[in-house]
Amino acid sequence: MIDITKLQVFIYAAETLSFSEAAKQINLTQPTVSHHIKTLENEVGNKLFDRDGNNLNLTETGRFLLPWARQLIRQVTTFQEMVESVDEHIVGHLRIACSTTAGKYLLPQLAARFRYRHPGVKVSILRCTSKNIIPHLLEGEANLGVVSYETISSGLEIQEFFQDSIVLIVPSNHPWSTRESINPDQLMNEPLIFREPTSGTLRVLRAELAKHDINLDDLNLFLELGNAEAIVETVAAGYGISFVSRLATHCMLRTKAIVEVPVNGLSLKRTIYMIRKEYDAHNRPQEVFWGFIHNPENADLLESAKTFDRNS
Repeated sequence: MIDITKLQVFIYAAETLSFSEAAKQINLTQPTVSHHIKTLENEVGNKLFDRDGNNLNLTETGRFLLPWARQLIRQVTTFQEMVESVDEHIVGHLRIACSTTAGKYLLPQLAARFRYRHPGVKVSILRCTSKNIIPHLLEGEANLGVVSYETISSGLEIQEFFQDSIVLIVPSNHPWSTRESINPDQLMNEPLIFREPTSGTLRVLRAELAKHDINLDDLNLFLELGNAEAIVETVAAGYGISFVSRLATHCMLRTKAIVEVPVNGLSLKRTIYMIRKEYDAHNRPQEVFWGFIHNPENADLLESAKTFDRNS
């Protein structure tokens, strides 16, 4: 049977391509690392590294075994955490992959509340694109995912997280800043700052504008930016208008650098979902957090996305 310690040494050596650096990271001596690698190569029956002077590279066998070694270590870690969590003292590492701006604003506070209740759990929030959420879950890189669309992928379990509002923001000196509302067709001549085409914000906006026979191509795309914070800052600087999650506008609205303007006939709401692998040996922190998000004590956070006062 292959020793778990040898696999851990192999992973560190493969990631650093240096026995000495791997030794530093796992508090071993370099000869010990070399011994573990040599023993593992004997057990596997093939070399895992090519050594050319001071250069170290994975062999084809090493490249093939690396993802399996990582998966095995994750499974062993999960098993150890499950054993340690058989009582009410929950321990372990909870990894949440998040692809939405709105989720990014609520998750840190939920994670902090969860940590206060379960101090033995380490929580990591992983920022990634929407297309990488499901691979992260299926490959075990994340325990939970937060997305702005209802996935129908097999092998995944989904629950509603919260309702998010998308709003139109303009600079404080914009002619619309004193208007009670505008009509959708008035958007067509304004310089608009958008997220990337695959963003949840654009999905909702595209569907709502279609009800008014307006296509995104009919609009004046001035800039495309990769995150809501950059968009809000650019709008505040006077370079255009945009649609963003209301949660991303709070600070700039309070300083009156931007103004929220309602658009007649547009219902810019979206549901944010939490997903996880189905039929999997979930770790205990994941199971507890899955239910924790809808604990009554967190209702204030989940409602904030819907009830945030645009004039506050």
